[in-house]
Amino acid sequence: MSAKTEVTRTLEAANDGFETPRHVAIIMDGNGRWAAARGLPRVEGHRRGVEALRRTVRAAGELGISILTIFSFSSENWSRPAAEIRDLLTLLRRFIRNDLAELHKSNVRVRIIGEREDLAQDIRSLLEEAEDLTRDNDGLLLVVAFNYGARQEIARAARRLADEVADGRLDSRRITPELLAQHLDAPDVPDPDVIIRTSGEQRLSNFLLWQSAYSELVFVPTYWPDFDRATLEGAIAEYRRRERRFGGLIAQTGS
Repeated sequence: MSAKTEVTRTLEAANDGFETPRHVAIIMDGNGRWAAARGLPRVEGHRRGVEALRRTVRAAGELGISILTIFSFSSENWSRPAAEIRDLLTLLRRFIRNDLAELHKSNVRVRIIGEREDLAQDIRSLLEEAEDLTRDNDGLLLVVAFNYGARQEIARAARRLADEVADGRLDSRRITPELLAQHLDAPDVPDPDVIIRTSGEQRLSNFLLWQSAYSELVFVPTYWPDFDRATLEGAIAEYRRRERRFGGLIAQTGS
């Protein structure tokens, strides 16, 4: 084990006054730019990104985070070159085949959000396998946003409500923000306390738009392949410096 970082000591010293965020979401950005800066093919950036994911899942569990949501593949990513899509899907298959057993052994529970209907059957089967194998685990919840777009998720929720109204099972006057939230992809998962985006970009890019209404946003310059425990700790330290009011006047430090 390496010596504790200064950020780790700061976090531990602050534990009496602040809680560790229960739910951390990450937009894993910068694989391609990381590779380009080193004269490497983009696929190498994606491979190193998988290694960063392994480090982050491990660190999240060690830091007491209960839920980690990652933006692994957006619904817009299908517009990328076919060769890059093949590389990304190959890495997904390899990650599930090689890492799922370790996640299960570590008591991690995997949930998938996003549209599955139009996915190739082998990809759908892999996603279902990851969920089924880890369903009864009660450690870190790893939520994987795959083929995911937040606007599409909200539209799916609206369609579900519309179907209930059309079938006479719901009075449209009963539709509230709380009811719509119950029709999202993972209604039982609490909203993220903090959303971290790597690579220096400062936007949500169609990620958890509904759930992020009161999330703290932390943007770090680090490209995703270089993301590690120290970077995560730094983002949590920044989160703890924020005053969360949730629209009120009194700051709330808890989740």
